[in-house]
Amino acid sequence: MSTASSVEYFLREAFRSLWRNAFMTIASVATMALSLIMLGMFILMGLNLNHMADQVESTVEISVYLKDDITAEELADLETQFKGLNGVEELTYFDKEKALERFRERLGDQKELLDALGDTNPLPASFQIRAETTAHVELIVQATAGLAGVDDTQFGQEIIEQIFSVARWMRILSLVLVLFFGLAALFIVANTIRVAVFSRRREISIMKYVGATDGFIRLPFVLEGIILGFLGALVATLVIDVAYSFISTQLAQTLAFLPIVPKYPLLLWLSIGMAFLGPAIGALGSMISIKRFLKV
Repeated sequence: MSTASSVEYFLREAFRSLWRNAFMTIASVATMALSLIMLGMFILMGLNLNHMADQVESTVEISVYLKDDITAEELADLETQFKGLNGVEELTYFDKEKALERFRERLGDQKELLDALGDTNPLPASFQIRAETTAHVELIVQATAGLAGVDDTQFGQEIIEQIFSVARWMRILSLVLVLFFGLAALFIVANTIRVAVFSRRREISIMKYVGATDGFIRLPFVLEGIILGFLGALVATLVIDVAYSFISTQLAQTLAFLPIVPKYPLLLWLSIGMAFLGPAIGALGSMISIKRFLKV
């Protein structure tokens, strides 16, 4: 049998089997698609949470609050030390009056609340430090703490740690769900192929007796599994593309300040991953199903 004839035979047998077991085929494709959709969406959520954390951390300003009784000499000495710190990109000093003015601007329509303070200004003077990279933030905080004239140092560490914590749990949950739905897809595909193999078990036995190799017998069923996996991956890719495009567009319109990973090339790489993973699961399920029927 020529190569072209062999390929035609294998494909014909694979599609014939899929059509013969249409209900199991649809169930296999649906399960595979659901598994890959869950996988893809959790991957996208994890990547976006990490992206948000990186964006928040990269724009973090380190606030070094000064004591009210700081002397001019101590203030000048602190400014010199801060400028000399490794990783300091920008250093800005705010006296008590500027600090109150900034706070009033942040309150916006509620700035009248400060009128109750009268002439009292409870806000301390401070240095606002922007680091060159996120790796320098912790080092700068450690270097500024405990210096003469410094009352406290803050940089929103709690918010960043919470975002990273959520991202970490999302990755764990993604892995658990991937394993669960991956095994479910593998089980459904394996059973679909098993039905096809069982219906042709006598034919397989005859082929074995007349000298057909295991590879020749196995290939149509493996192709069947690959086709199931590919169809599931195709459905999953289309659903994820539409869903992510819609969600990212809505967020851009309503929460423009929220940093979202751009659709491309993210969805392209995700689609490529799906195109490999789906057929791989299908092929594995096929090989598991046919193995015992080859023992004649």
